[in-house]
Amino acid sequence: MSAADAAPLDADGFSNLMAPFAPFELTPEVAVAVSGGRDSLALALLALEWTGARGGRAVALIVDHGLRPESAAEAAETLQRLAGLAIDGIVLRWSGAKPGTRLQEAARSARYRLLSEECRRRGILHLLVAHHAEDQAETVRMRADRESGADGLAGMAALVEFPEMRLLRPLLPVSRARLTATLVARSVRWIDDPSNTDPRFERARLRLRGHTPPGSCLLPSEAGEERAYRERQLAHAAVEAVEFDEAGQAAVDRTGFARLDSALQARLLSRLVQRIGGRDHPPRRDRLERAAARLAQPAAGRGKSGRGQDFTLSRCRLLLRQVPWSPGLRWLVRPEKGETAAQPLVPAAFFACGAAANNHLQ
Repeated sequence: MSAADAAPLDADGFSNLMAPFAPFELTPEVAVAVSGGRDSLALALLALEWTGARGGRAVALIVDHGLRPESAAEAAETLQRLAGLAIDGIVLRWSGAKPGTRLQEAARSARYRLLSEECRRRGILHLLVAHHAEDQAETVRMRADRESGADGLAGMAALVEFPEMRLLRPLLPVSRARLTATLVARSVRWIDDPSNTDPRFERARLRLRGHTPPGSCLLPSEAGEERAYRERQLAHAAVEAVEFDEAGQAAVDRTGFARLDSALQARLLSRLVQRIGGRDHPPRRDRLERAAARLAQPAAGRGKSGRGQDFTLSRCRLLLRQVPWSPGLRWLVRPEKGETAAQPLVPAAFFACGAAANNHLQ
């Protein structure tokens, strides 16, 4: 590791990291997701300095998932520490019963729901999260292990646009060592989350195996440019082949879908089922490609209803049905158990450049 990779991140360096996300308001107000760990605390401090220099304001949002007996006390300690640093904060609590399976997926969904709702309530357009270079490398490694396609292997997007806010990841090029040094230079203490080394969770198991050494975590700059190009492709494909309704259901036009090349068909279907089903990762490549080929077959339906062709993929049901606005059959994509979609579906934001569904929300 070079000296630069372990040097504290200063105000000018952070300003350069924020520049690609412009424009901002004249007096920008941002929210920062803070866990109490070193990464998010460093981000909160840097965001405070950045907004303060522009006459704006930063507020810290602390999510208490309630998954450990100590979590409430840790959230309160983090709130107190932030106050000592002149950073306003609030604790958001995930209340109610917790699922017995897919706990991390449920916690992630609850976390972003709470953060999004608080941003909407406060009228804040920019939510900053502290994913850094090692997080990015771990994400790419996990997706490679799952045989993800090009979207997954491009890693997390630096910018994700939603109807109610923009999610920004300014620290993706920054090593964790630099974030640690940033806090040490300011004599700021932090809390290490035990879940980071809990072998029940995939990311923790990866860290324990040591498959992501420091220094191997930066992706080539071309990856971001390639992702932007693919996202533009995907946006055009969605306009041609997909319609949405307010219940969180997507209708895929078979003719428009069949006109796309096979790789784009798979990426479009992957994006749909990830978002509607609320999964943390895309379907396995073999299942996804078979499903996309099925949607593209012009003679898939039998009779007027298309019933008998239905199947499931990644917690979604795909049904070949007649729709009121079209004389032909369309593939409807909806949550498997009939509930509303796991994430809001607004085409412009859903398929905007950088809005890589779960690419994403980790």
